[in-house]
Amino acid sequence: MAQPGPFTEDQAWWVAVLAAGDGAVLAGLAAARAGGLRGRWRAEVVDVLVPYGRRAADLLHRLPLGLPAVRVRRSRVLPSVDVVRGRPDRTTMARAVLEAAQWARTDDEANSVLAAAFQQRLVTPAQIREVLDRRPRVPRRGLIGQTIGDIEGGATALSEIDFVRLCRRAGLPPPDLQRRRRDRAGRVRYLDVYWQEWGLHVEVDGAHHMDARQWAADMRRQNDVWIAGDRILRFAAFDLRHRPDVVVAQLTAALRAAGWRPVV
Repeated sequence: MAQPGPFTEDQAWWVAVLAAGDGAVLAGLAAARAGGLRGRWRAEVVDVLVPYGRRAADLLHRLPLGLPAVRVRRSRVLPSVDVVRGRPDRTTMARAVLEAAQWARTDDEANSVLAAAFQQRLVTPAQIREVLDRRPRVPRRGLIGQTIGDIEGGATALSEIDFVRLCRRAGLPPPDLQRRRRDRAGRVRYLDVYWQEWGLHVEVDGAHHMDARQWAADMRRQNDVWIAGDRILRFAAFDLRHRPDVVVAQLTAALRAAGWRPVV
């Protein structure tokens, strides 16, 4: 069976769930997308969850041509509280995000999905922990729990999560994240990373900071920080992952210059 033209994302979800039969629900990244996750998160494989005792061996034979790959997964734990009845039925956002993270190809991808869902205010750390408590053997359980803890500590982007972990590994004091501060014009600004005790402010720049208008705004903001008497360091998000030794060396030097001394 075929249809004229490619399937839309919604159509692919419907066909996959209906083909999997009774009790099937959309899961993982596809369910998160159906629940509102925005951005580059388009699932290459549509995950469908069925109760553990169900068989869906003939699913692939019933799928129409042109449909994205479909992966059937089974779960012994699929309570009604984890399911949203709708068009089509899917797992809740908390379970969808948790499973998208555990099924991700890499740890970075898992962290990215979690960070995106929290940034977009689609789920809370408490909701993820509630699902996690019902799933004692979840792959990447330690990583997911640590990421949730970092987000509860104020990290709102993947780069900030990476930064907190880099500081932890290097034995540096934990920073404040997304600290509110008013500039000279009275506008509220949020500092990416700030050590209030040592007056050190750090900005982590993503790709959008290369835009000329953003660059000019960043310079003015940096000037305001210097005028207020604080030190400021800036790093590209790329540096956190690919030049961590350089980042740690400069952070350590700046903190020491401000009076910090490591605990021995």
